[in-house]
Amino acid sequence: MASINIDNVQKAFGKVIAVDHLNLDIKDGEFFTFLGPSGCGKTTTLRMIAGFYYPTKGVVRFGDKDMTRVPPEKRNTGMVFQNYALFPHMTVFENVAFGLRVRKVGSKELKAKVEEVLQKVRLEQYAERQVSQLSGGQQQRVALARALVIEPEILLLDEPLSNLDAKLRDEMRSEILRLQKDYKITTIYVTHDQAEALSMSDRIAVFNFGVCHQVGTPSEIYNEPANDFVAGFIGEINLLPVNISRMEDDYIFVEVQNGENDSELAVRNAPFNYNQENKGNLALSIRPESIKILEKEAEGKNIFKGVVEEVHFFGSLINVVVRVEGLKLQVNALNSGLSRNLQAGAEIWVELPEEQMRIIPVVTGDAS
Repeated sequence: MASINIDNVQKAFGKVIAVDHLNLDIKDGEFFTFLGPSGCGKTTTLRMIAGFYYPTKGVVRFGDKDMTRVPPEKRNTGMVFQNYALFPHMTVFENVAFGLRVRKVGSKELKAKVEEVLQKVRLEQYAERQVSQLSGGQQQRVALARALVIEPEILLLDEPLSNLDAKLRDEMRSEILRLQKDYKITTIYVTHDQAEALSMSDRIAVFNFGVCHQVGTPSEIYNEPANDFVAGFIGEINLLPVNISRMEDDYIFVEVQNGENDSELAVRNAPFNYNQENKGNLALSIRPESIKILEKEAEGKNIFKGVVEEVHFFGSLINVVVRVEGLKLQVNALNSGLSRNLQAGAEIWVELPEEQMRIIPVVTGDAS
């Protein structure tokens, strides 16, 4: 196993900057995910770690070794590609054995290693099958086995589940996590799927346009987003454009810019450094599940009257779109009690809990 240090790395293709000023420290044995939309730099970063690309600037280290210009075959990494890159004319056994044959491993040791890893991925009974005869999930296991059999220090997975249906994706998430824990291997996982990232990772790096916007645990990324891009990319979110009006004790009071009568909200214990430079271009964020629907008007901060515009039924969950003083709020409520009987046009009261809101910088210009 190995830790990975990415030190001020930049990758340019001509005049296009694919990755810019990237700094990451990935721990030994960590399951670390690169998350972001297509073209954001996550796969380019993975390929720099693998050695398929060399950085334009900066340094890549495995442990204390400078690997920046080391060719891929000398990096001791295992890679699983999005399309699996299996050899269709070979059996499962021969596909898995390929890397060992390149390394000139003896036949007895090779056989033992392949049989062991096939048992780990639960494909021992398919050893002599052609890979073209396997299902998508089974082919994915072959690709994992081929990457693991060479006993790499680092496992790299590039969108490995994107070609599978929803049920198989769920199964393979558990399978990949089981193997990662069995082998205790440093793993970097590339995906655009937020659910995969949140459910599988020790930590996540969120990318957009070649820039890493935030690194943190799934809980930190979801509950303490660094800016409006991270907040909006990870799950559902309400983003309201605000100006800071004043600070009192543990509270930050903000005015919501709604185009009608500006509303004031009180935010408590928000991790936000208030200064003159960040007074503008701010948004207030709150997750739909954090907003409370009240049976009647109540006293307290951040309680507003609204009108239900839409109700969407998702089984155990009900999504309610509420218009409050010129703004639309998404509210997710359990399918019980008051929320079960809501209909479009109904007047309700909603509470935005003071400790569930965050004040974050706007970097996309999309807060509205």
